[in-house]
Parts: sequence; structure tokens; C-alpha cells
Amino acid sequence: MARPLPIAALLATLAAAALPAQPRLATPAPPTVAAAGREQTRDQQVRHVLDRLAFGPRPGDIERVRAMGVDAWIARQLTPERIPDPTGDALMAGFPSLALSLDDRFRHTPPPPRLRETRRRGGAALTAADSAERRRDRQQARRAGRQLLGELASMRVARAVATERQLEEVMVDVWENHFNVFAGKGPYAGQYLVGFDRDVIRPHALGRFRDLLGAVARSPAMLVYLDNAQSQATPDAPTLAPRPRRAARQRRGLNENYARELLELHTLGVDGGYTQHDVIEVARALTGWTIAPPAQGGGFVFRPALHDAGAKTVLGASLPAGRGIEDGEQVLDLLARHPATARFIATKLARRFVSDTPPPALVARAAETFRRTDGDIREVVRTIVTSPEFFSAATYRSKVKSPLELVVSALRALCAEPDTTPRTAQVVARLGQPLFGHQAPDGYPETGEAWINGGAILKRIDFGLAVAAGALPGVSVRRWAPARELAGAPREQQVDGILHALLGGAASPDTRQVLLRGENPLLARADGPTRRAPATDPLAALVGLALGSPEFQRR
Repeated sequence: MARPLPIAALLATLAAAALPAQPRLATPAPPTVAAAGREQTRDQQVRHVLDRLAFGPRPGDIERVRAMGVDAWIARQLTPERIPDPTGDALMAGFPSLALSLDDRFRHTPPPPRLRETRRRGGAALTAADSAERRRDRQQARRAGRQLLGELASMRVARAVATERQLEEVMVDVWENHFNVFAGKGPYAGQYLVGFDRDVIRPHALGRFRDLLGAVARSPAMLVYLDNAQSQATPDAPTLAPRPRRAARQRRGLNENYARELLELHTLGVDGGYTQHDVIEVARALTGWTIAPPAQGGGFVFRPALHDAGAKTVLGASLPAGRGIEDGEQVLDLLARHPATARFIATKLARRFVSDTPPPALVARAAETFRRTDGDIREVVRTIVTSPEFFSAATYRSKVKSPLELVVSALRALCAEPDTTPRTAQVVARLGQPLFGHQAPDGYPETGEAWINGGAILKRIDFGLAVAAGALPGVSVRRWAPARELAGAPREQQVDGILHALLGGAASPDTRQVLLRGENPLLARADGPTRRAPATDPLAALVGLALGSPEFQRR
């Protein structure tokens, strides 16, 4: 009988998932030969690209990538427009509200009545009835926004599970986190975020960074979230047209929020060489970049009467007086082509795909590709994911999965049907990553220590048991081919078969012992909401324990 593993030792083993260490093999690996210049074996390379450039392998993916060749598969994923995706297309057809334009959505969700606008223009004060009606309208808009956000989050998760264009979906996750927008900002955030995902991020995820940056700068979601929609020239600044009386009464003035995050988080980075003077000048250049009222469609508009038309200097470049929207466009041009932006974006992508502490030489090469190609994201990613650093031995299974990556990879591993209900997206949220729910503009962390602690480990183990027990729609261990093949086999054969199917056979002796015992001692002594009874099906319980193992937490 196996000796029980001490709780402290197991907790240390699980927490080690955050460290860039490779798991030991439960059984000897067959000898394979690495490709020239790559430290990983050929089999490791196959699993590595499916873990890093996709949300983990589905049954049969490893064999398909091995037959195609790792480099051919990478090249195919870098051109998603050439990949047929009938399942992803069918999924989108199941969310008709997400296909509506912003103007159409506001028709379905009426903005505050025009009566109040008429009263304002006539100078009449709002009555108590008007105020009550305003509150009801805002509540209605928030309810509709929450429903849209639920559908958008469900679509994100379902698409990640099922799409053939896996790298494109990974890049959508990268950029929606890089250009983070919080869903709780204002009553219409849900309406704005649908277009942000569909019209801003997805079409540019592997395109030119300048095009992506410009689309974000004009998106109502970002303009509202970081308050640029309210930013206007100060009273002493020249404008291109007389200021409306209403704008003069509001006295909102210059707002620096978006300008600061544009420099610090979106382009140059905190050490990118800009000053507070640059923040103010960028904010001045972007005055007048705002949105239409919901009653007029809610889209981007440039208002000359709110734009500061004075001369400006940004990062040493002169912006002459008397111009309008050109000021903001020139700022975006300067930032997109700045060497600090090339370095910052290269670092961020290398951190996502390679290591929490990306190798400086790789970052330098990726930044050079960014500059040489005028910010071609596809080519920067290609430089990173075909590099020797990407295929180094130290990189293999060194990244900790975010909650989204964990949930989606588990569902893909079990060949789950995509879930179009809110339930799976809610599981991602309970594990610590509500989609569009990060309040600060810096987005969710890209490093492992942020996701691994005692409470998070227990929730992840519990999630593995729950999904294997069929607690999520579209999942059935009994229909999973490896489980059918292992039914009735001796315990040790079942354990080795499950470790092979889910982990490629690479698991520590401690993990193997947990599966042989059929119980995780951490959960056996845990109290509170993370405690869950083991699955009634012993084979499903083994699958759940493997999904909660330290090795499955890595990619």
C-alpha cells in the first residue's frame, strides 16, 4: 500500500507549478531526437506548441501535428484566414445579439428618452418623474448590458474550446488583456464591449500594431473606460469651433487617464522615456475624440469644438497649431513606431509565449522584427515561436495556466462540446479571472505567481474533480475515448493510461501516488466551498485528480 503523502509536501509540490521546473516522468520516456537547434524532443515540441499557441490539445491533435510537422502547423496557425472553421462559425450563429451593430443594439435597448434631451435644450429642469424614469432606464440598460456581457464571455470560452483557429483565439486573449476594458464602467459597457471584441480586437489580432492601436483609440469601450470621451480643451485653449453652451456649463476640461495608459500600458511601457509633460500633450492631442450619445448610435465621433487646437510637442515631435483629428493620429503614429514600443510589445509577447522572465536576446530580436516590419504582429509572433528559446528545455511546461487556460484546456482534453450557456464562463470567474472583470487598466497578470496560492490550488483541484464528474455542460468522461479503453483495466494501468492521455506520461511520482490512492489529501482535509465529494465513477475520479495535478496546471 502506498505511504500517504504529507500535506505540507503535497502543497509544496502543487505550489511548484508556478516555478519553471520540469516534471519528472512517472515512466521512462521513449528516446526521441530533437530537431536541429532545439533542445526539446520532437514529441515535446508537438505538445509544447499545442500548449502555448493553442489552448491545449484535443484528442487526436497530437497525432495530427506530428504528421503535419510542428513548423508547418505553426505556419498554418499564423494565417488563420486560410483555416476553415465551421464549428467556430456555427457557434457565432448561436449568438445573434453579438452580431448586431452598436446602433442596432441601442435600438433594441432604448437609451434614455429623447423627452429629457428636449427638456434640457429648452432649459426646463428635470422633474421628479423624469429622474425616476432616468433611474429605470439606467437599470434597464445595465440589465441588458449584463446579459450581453454574459453572452460575450460564454462565446469567448466556447470559441476557445472549439475553434480550429487556435492561435488567433490566443492572440485575442492577449490583446483583450493588454488593452483591458472593465465591464463595470458605465451602463452601456456591455454594448460597447461586444464591438470591442468583434470589430476592434479580432480583425487586428495578427495584423499591424498601428492599425490595432488606432482601432482601440476610436473604440467607444476604451473612450468611456478611460474617460477620454469626457476630455475637452481647457477654457483658455483655442478650439476649431465655438464651444457648445452645454459643454461650457459642464466644465469638464482635460482628462489625462487614457493618455497616461496609452503611454504606460499600451505602447512605451513605464520605462519608455516619456514625461508628465508628454502625458498632458497627448491628452491635449486627443481632445475631441469622443462618442455620440446612445440616441445617436453611440459610435466614435470627433468634435472640433472640444479639441485643443494649439501647438503641442510630444516626445520631442512638434504638432503644429490649427489642426484637428490629425493631432491624435500623429501621436498614434509616433507611439506605434517608437523603439520603446517595439521593445515593450516584444517583451509582452515573449512573456506570454516563452517565459515569465523572457530572454533578453529573444526580446531584442523580436523588437527588431517589430521595427523592420512596421509593427507586423504576425511576424513578431513568428520570430518568437520559431526561436531556439521557445523550444528550449527550460521553457517546456514552465508557464502556469491562467484560469481561462486551465478551464479551456481541460475541456479540450476531454473532447467536450462547447458550452453556450453562462456556466463555464462563470467557472472561469470563480477561479479568479472573470472575463472583462479586471477593474484596473493593467489587465490580468501574465506571470505564474499571481495565479498560484493555497486557496487557488484548492479551487483548481476541486475544479478538476467537478469537471470530470460531469458538472459542466458538454463534458462526459464516459464518452471520452481513453476512459472507454481503460474501463475494467487494473488500477495501475488506468493511472498510467490517464497520465499518458492528459499529460503525455510526464508526471511526478507524487502525482502518480495521488492517483493510485484515488484521493487528494489536500481536499480530504479542506473545509469551505472548495470541498467536493469525489466522483462516484472511480475512473472519472482519476481523471479529475489528473486535471488538478501540478503538471496539468502548467503549459
